[in-house]
Amino acid sequence: MSESAPSAEARASAFRRFLDSDLWFSFTRSWVTMLAAFVALVLVLAAILAPLIATNDPFDPATLSLLDGSKPPAWTADGEWRFPLGTDQQGRCVYSSILYGLRISIIVGFLGVLLAATIGITFGLIAGYFGGAADSLIMRIADVQLTFPAILIALLIDGTTRALFGNQRSETIIFWVLVVSIGLSFWVQYARTVRGSTLVERNKEYVQAARLIGLSRPTILFRHVLPNVTGPVLVIATINLALAIITEATLSFLGVGLPPTQPSLGTLIQIGNEFLFSGEWWVVIFPGAVLAGLVLSVNLLGDWLRDALNPRLR
Repeated sequence: MSESAPSAEARASAFRRFLDSDLWFSFTRSWVTMLAAFVALVLVLAAILAPLIATNDPFDPATLSLLDGSKPPAWTADGEWRFPLGTDQQGRCVYSSILYGLRISIIVGFLGVLLAATIGITFGLIAGYFGGAADSLIMRIADVQLTFPAILIALLIDGTTRALFGNQRSETIIFWVLVVSIGLSFWVQYARTVRGSTLVERNKEYVQAARLIGLSRPTILFRHVLPNVTGPVLVIATINLALAIITEATLSFLGVGLPPTQPSLGTLIQIGNEFLFSGEWWVVIFPGAVLAGLVLSVNLLGDWLRDALNPRLR
């Protein structure tokens, strides 16, 4: 008991310091930011709890019936409340499909941003700390990549895997191709930002002291320099999460994303777009609205975080 009490007291003290911090004050004084955080939290929780709150499993063929196909939303004359947002041509519940598709979109976006940040931070630290030929090589590669749109790079990677695997690509392979495509499309921003911060940090006294006591370069980079350059990285990662989700949705809409058997929000929009002019507007409108709400809320949180972490913008 005597050992656990200080840790609990320390956590409570840390929480009180957070509530008294400028970051929390900046968050609570902006109703737009709080609304964006609420929307993002609701959508993330909905994705996590999809198996519990969905009316059925839209990807289990045993639960589907063609007789339930093309039903309108429940509040219309021909709707049924067991399908709150209607069904598609195959009888899949649009509400349940959105929940499961939202989960896939968020996971792909998060893993893509994590991969991009890992690559970019590593290259940025190396370029900024060592300089010379390593710096020139990494930055020239980054400059070349910046001349290509991110979606084009993602399409190039997808086309390469199609040439290698043909029609034998499994759903797992397609999933990781999407993650790698997004990761390799967005690493440049992290690398350039971390490089600039590392150029400043490498000449500071704590780095010089670490060299004098004989610490290895990887230890200096990742244990001492990295924690001091993560502020801008958090802002980039938040904004890039929205871009990654949009990129995944774009690829899926173009037909190079996940298959219809495991659809993301982009795939649902692509499927619904085929029936938009036949009167089945709900199949595309609701997934599109959820995607727009998710991306907008994440973007607003990224803008707030950028302003909150930059004293010049307060």
